[in-house]
Amino acid sequence: MTSIISFGILLAFALVAFCVIKWWNVRNVGVTPVHLFTFIAILFTSGLDVGLIMFPLAWDFPLYADTAAEPAYGFTNPLALEFGFWGFLIWGFYFLTTFYFCVIEPRVKFFEIPLVKWINNIVIIGTCAFTGALFLIYLPYYATFMGDGETVIPAFYVITFLVILFAAFSSTDIKYVRILSVGSTVLFMALILGMWAYAGMGLGAFADTAGNIGGYFSNIHKFILPLTDYHEFYLFWWFAWSIMIGQFTSRFVGGLKTWQVLAALLIFPSIPLGVWFSVLYYYHLNSIETTLLINVSMVAVGIIFVVNSFDSLIRLYTDNLNLTAKRFGTIPYVLGNAVVLFGLTLAFQSQWLQIQWIGTIVIGIYVACLAYILAFKRSDVMSIDASPEENTLDFEKIKTAH
Repeated sequence: MTSIISFGILLAFALVAFCVIKWWNVRNVGVTPVHLFTFIAILFTSGLDVGLIMFPLAWDFPLYADTAAEPAYGFTNPLALEFGFWGFLIWGFYFLTTFYFCVIEPRVKFFEIPLVKWINNIVIIGTCAFTGALFLIYLPYYATFMGDGETVIPAFYVITFLVILFAAFSSTDIKYVRILSVGSTVLFMALILGMWAYAGMGLGAFADTAGNIGGYFSNIHKFILPLTDYHEFYLFWWFAWSIMIGQFTSRFVGGLKTWQVLAALLIFPSIPLGVWFSVLYYYHLNSIETTLLINVSMVAVGIIFVVNSFDSLIRLYTDNLNLTAKRFGTIPYVLGNAVVLFGLTLAFQSQWLQIQWIGTIVIGIYVACLAYILAFKRSDVMSIDASPEENTLDFEKIKTAH
C-alpha cells in the first residue's frame, strides 16, 4: 500500500505544478459562484470532518510525543506533525480537483462516463459513511457525560443516526450549504476562543506554543511521502476525499485566478487549523482537563462538521445518480439515504470496510482520467484558456439554486 500512496502523491503534486504553470492566470468561475469568505467557509467545513475536532487530544498528540514507540516522529514536535497531517501542502489535493472540475471536466466529461460515474459515487458514499464511523468511534471520549469514556453505548448509535438523518434533510436544498458552512465556521471560532480563554493562555503563551508549527515548514519535504503507517492512513484519507470535495466546491469558485485558488486553498484553511491545534497542544502540554462545557461544545461543533460533510456528499452523489428529493419525494429521499449511510457507517466501525481501499480506488481514477485525456482529449485540454462560457460571475445564482 505504501508504494500505491507514494505514487499517487507524486502524481498529484506533479499535476498541481502543471496546472498552475499552464493556466496561471485563467479565471475560475463555478456554476454557482459565491464570495471568497463563503467559498472558504464551504471548503473548510466540507473538506474537513469530525476528526479535526476529536483526533488531536484523544489520540494524535500522545502518539506523536511517544518517540520511543515511533522514532519516525522524532524529527519535530507533535504540533508540527499534527499541522502537517492536516494543513497547508496537503490541501494541494483539493486545489487539483477543484480546478479540474471547474475548468477542465466540462470539456472532458470523463466523470460522465457511466462506469466512472458509478465508481465515483461508490467512493463518495463509502467515504461519507467513514466520516460517520469516525464520529461514532470517538464520541465516547468527549461525551463522558453519557458513558464511561471508552464504550460505544446504544445512545451513541442513536445520536449518529439522527445526525445522518438531519444531514440527509439539509441536503434537499442547496441554500442550507451557505447557512451550515458559515454558521459552523463561526461556531468553530467561538470554540477556539472559549478554550483559549479557559486555558488562560494569554497571547504570549499562545505565540510560544504556535511557534512550534515552524517545525513543519522547516521539514515540509518530509511530509510528502508516508512517515509511518498512521501517516499513510491520513494520506489515503485525503485522497479518498479529494475528488468529491473538488467536485462539490468547484461549483462555488467566484472568479479567482488559478494561482489565487491555489493560494487560497493552501493558506486560508491552514490559519484556523494552526490556531486550533496550537490551543489544543497547550492543553496537551499542560495536562489541562476539559470541562463538561468544553466537552459538550466540542461534541456540538463535531456534530455540525459531520452534518456539513454528509450534507455536501449526499447532495453530490444523489445529483450524480439522479436520486434526488424532487424525483422520489422528501421523506423517501431522507430516510433512504439515512438508512444506507448508517448501515455503511457500522461496516466501517467494525473494520469490515477500510478507507485505504477507497483511497486506492481514487488513485486509480486519477490515473484513468489522465490516460483518457492523453488518449482522447489532449488537444481540447491544452487549448483551454478560460472557464466554460456558461459559467457567469453572478453571485445571485446561489439564491435561486436548489
